[in-house]
Amino acid sequence: MHASSKTKEYLATKNRSPNFSNKTLVVHMQFKDQSVIITGASSGIGRATALEFGRRGAKVIVSDIQEKAGEETAGAIKANGGQAIFIKTDVSNDKEVQALVSQCIDHYGRLDNMINNAGVGEGFQFFEAITDDQWHKTIAINQTGVFYCMRAALKVMREQKSGNIINTASAAGTGSAPRMGAYAASKHAVVGMTKTAAVEYGKYGIRVNAICPTVIETPMGDSYLSDNEEIAAMMQNSVPMKRFGKAEEVAKTICWLCGSDASYLNGVALPVDGGFTA
Repeated sequence: MHASSKTKEYLATKNRSPNFSNKTLVVHMQFKDQSVIITGASSGIGRATALEFGRRGAKVIVSDIQEKAGEETAGAIKANGGQAIFIKTDVSNDKEVQALVSQCIDHYGRLDNMINNAGVGEGFQFFEAITDDQWHKTIAINQTGVFYCMRAALKVMREQKSGNIINTASAAGTGSAPRMGAYAASKHAVVGMTKTAAVEYGKYGIRVNAICPTVIETPMGDSYLSDNEEIAAMMQNSVPMKRFGKAEEVAKTICWLCGSDASYLNGVALPVDGGFTA
């Protein structure tokens, strides 16, 4: 029997190789005409996220308290053909946060995506050893800083009737985190703020989600473990995938959450942890 012309046409279509260049183009233009602010964008997850948004066509505002490294991140985006500016911001200062959002509107006309990533860690100690300074610094940046950024962004996004907010929480914000009491407290608060705002603002076309990584290969992750090889080995072995995550993997998850493929996700605290909290 000879195959019919329709059968031949079907087989040719079925066996045709996918056009990866077109897929690459779609990803490259995913956030075309959209703006994004990323706090804590001078290194680690923040830098990787800024670079990823830049590659996908977004108009990026790189924000950090570290001016030189922040300028370098913005420069790397522009060197790859993207659009980016750096704005120095201390997220624990509400006036600076308001100025950050205002400058985004001045430069790009709107605020489509707000990535609240700035954070600090104060190393390992038992609860009774946490000093007042360690507690207040951690809460001021990790919790109050996220609140300031959310509040400023939500005012703009409510007027627009659209927007995405992604907060960097942690696996420490969904369970216990021995010897990381202040950090865990701040990240539990981030998850709570995320879920509450998601319920309040979903009707305005705004989605608010959080990512909850475990140890990621970043300067902050290294600062916890560089002097604790035994703890590092124990923690890595406790991850089902037997490795720590990479900043680029988290960045791509954040971009996915901001994209249309995740359009019905709202109020989610998404583990990005290799199965650590499964």
